[in-house]
Amino acid sequence: MPKSLPLSALGIMLFCNVAWAMNVVVSKIAVTTLGLPPLFYTVLRSATVLAVLFPLLLRQKPDRLGLVLLIGFAITGGSFGLQFIGLQTATPSAVGIVNLAGAPLTVLFAIIFLGEEVRWRRGLGMALALGGVGLAIGAPSDAGDPVGLGFAFAGVLIGAFASVFVKRLDIGAVSLQAWAGLASLGVMLPGTLLLESGQIAAVTAAPLAAAACVLFAGVVVSVGAHSAYFRLFQAHDANLIVPLTLLTPLLTIAFGTWLTGDAIGWPLIIGGTMALIGVAIIVIRPSRTIPKPQLTQPEL
Repeated sequence: MPKSLPLSALGIMLFCNVAWAMNVVVSKIAVTTLGLPPLFYTVLRSATVLAVLFPLLLRQKPDRLGLVLLIGFAITGGSFGLQFIGLQTATPSAVGIVNLAGAPLTVLFAIIFLGEEVRWRRGLGMALALGGVGLAIGAPSDAGDPVGLGFAFAGVLIGAFASVFVKRLDIGAVSLQAWAGLASLGVMLPGTLLLESGQIAAVTAAPLAAAACVLFAGVVVSVGAHSAYFRLFQAHDANLIVPLTLLTPLLTIAFGTWLTGDAIGWPLIIGGTMALIGVAIIVIRPSRTIPKPQLTQPEL
C-alpha cells in the first residue's frame, strides 16, 4: 500500500467532504426556505437516485433481497427522512456535529451484536464523541430546537444500527444504493401522502431551486460522492482515507455559518471539539468487525 495519497485522491476526498457538508446546508434550505415537506424531499431524493441507478436493478437480484431492502431503507430514506425533519428547526452546523455520533454508535452496536472488542482508547473515543454530541444537543444555545436535533440524532442512530449489518450483505456499495432508493421510495411515498401536505405548492413556488436541491442531493452526493468515496478503498489504504472525512463537520459548520447564518455558541464549539476528537480516536484504531468506511459514512 502507498504511504501517501496522490493528489488525485486528495482532490476526490476534498470533493466528497464538500459535497457531504453542503448536503446538510442544501437540505436545510430545501425544507425551510423552499418549504419542501421533509418526507416529500426524501421521496424526491430517492426517486432521483433510483432513476440514475435503475439499470443496476435489472442486472441481478441480490441474495436475501428482503434484508437488502430493509437495511438499504434504514441507511438512506429512514435516516435522511429523520434528519430532514430535524433540519426544519435545527441549524446545519449543529446537525453536522450530531452526525459525528455515527461512529461511536456503530461501534456500540458492533459490541452488542457482533462481539466487537473495544479497549480503553476506543472506549475513551466513544465517550468523548457521544458526550460532545450530547452537549451540542442538550445545552441551551442558538443551534436550534433540541427536538429537531433529537430527530437528527434518531436518523444517525438508525443509520448506525443498520450499517453494522451491511457487511453481511453480498452486494456492492453502488448496487446497494439502487435497491435502497427503491425501498425508500416504497416507504416514503405513502408516508408523505398520508402525513404531509403542500408538496405540489412548494415545488411550483420555486421549481428550479427545488430541482437544484434534489439533483445535488441525489446525483452529486448520493451517486457521485459516495461512489467515489467507496472506490477509493479499492486503491488506497483505509487508514489514509477515513481520517480525511473528519473535514466534513468542519466544512458543515463553515458553510452553515456562511450560507444560513448559523450562530456558533460555546456549547456547539466545545461539544463539536469533543466529538471530533472522539471520532478521530475511533477511526484510527483497528476494528475487527466494521469496515472503516461505515464508521464515518453509515448513510448512503
